[in-house]
Amino acid sequence: MTQAIAPIALTCGEPGGVGLELAEKAWEALRGELAFFLIADPGHLGGAVPHQVISDPSEAASVMEHALPVLAQPFAGDSRLGEADPANAQGVIDTITRAVSLTQSGQSSAVCTAPIHKKALKDGAGFTFPGHTEFLAHLAGVERVVMMLACESLRVVPTTIHIPLQDVPKALTADLLEGTIWTTVADLTEKFGISKPRVVVSGLNPHAGEGGAMGHEDAAVIAPVVQSLAKEGMAIEGPLPADTMFHARARATYDVAVCMYHDQALIPIKTLDFDRGVNVTLGLPFIRTSPDHGTAFDIAGKGIAKPESLIAALRMARDMAMAQPAADDAL
Repeated sequence: MTQAIAPIALTCGEPGGVGLELAEKAWEALRGELAFFLIADPGHLGGAVPHQVISDPSEAASVMEHALPVLAQPFAGDSRLGEADPANAQGVIDTITRAVSLTQSGQSSAVCTAPIHKKALKDGAGFTFPGHTEFLAHLAGVERVVMMLACESLRVVPTTIHIPLQDVPKALTADLLEGTIWTTVADLTEKFGISKPRVVVSGLNPHAGEGGAMGHEDAAVIAPVVQSLAKEGMAIEGPLPADTMFHARARATYDVAVCMYHDQALIPIKTLDFDRGVNVTLGLPFIRTSPDHGTAFDIAGKGIAKPESLIAALRMARDMAMAQPAADDAL
């Protein structure tokens, strides 16, 4: 295994979910390919694969060959598969904080996060953030972050995310759209090594509004932003009808599709590659990826959880970390 970068920090997520067993499966698949270490309570591990407690991330690469490297993080509660224990809330939060600290200090090259259970964090530790992304932004001290979902054949960014569909038109402002696009382009350049990302922007309404016959937002909000960014030299096109953006020939013409709302972006990528989608947080001063699924309490401990999304997330984190020096040299 050739590892020219620091190992990746993988957080355990909610111990009662599938995160720990997927980490074990990911080690089996990646042990000869890349180095990562799991931040977890060793007592929570099921023992499906050998693990070894390490005292420093620098030990991960050599340990990977024969065992899953574990950076020990004490938890207050046991691991009860299939349910969340609020007693473990602070431990879950501490693993995330520790992963970010290690990455910001250069001891790890990226943060990869297993799924958390937000209600358990709120009940057990007064967690006030809507989710991982907002907490990571808080730790990094940044205000604007962007969610991107990526697989081998598509990258998508929803401009508005977890809000009711009826609230999207009001939330969709020129400032939000322009900031989302700039953040996306900056990270595709700096963290993915794409020198001039090609961006397509969807319309909000059917047929991108059809000249105002099906809504005014496309012409009034989206088109002026796209035109302004194109004049600044960005490789950007839109607003385009969303129903013609995702077939194979269309996907070959761009590097990322910026969409207007959650399902408009996530339906195509989950249709194309449901098991290997990766959630990437753009706008952070470090790399963060995550599998695109939840805690899956209903199958935790049954041995049937699929590791493909976590494997893809670790590989993408590795690829992004390796792309950064080349991107920096180009600046």
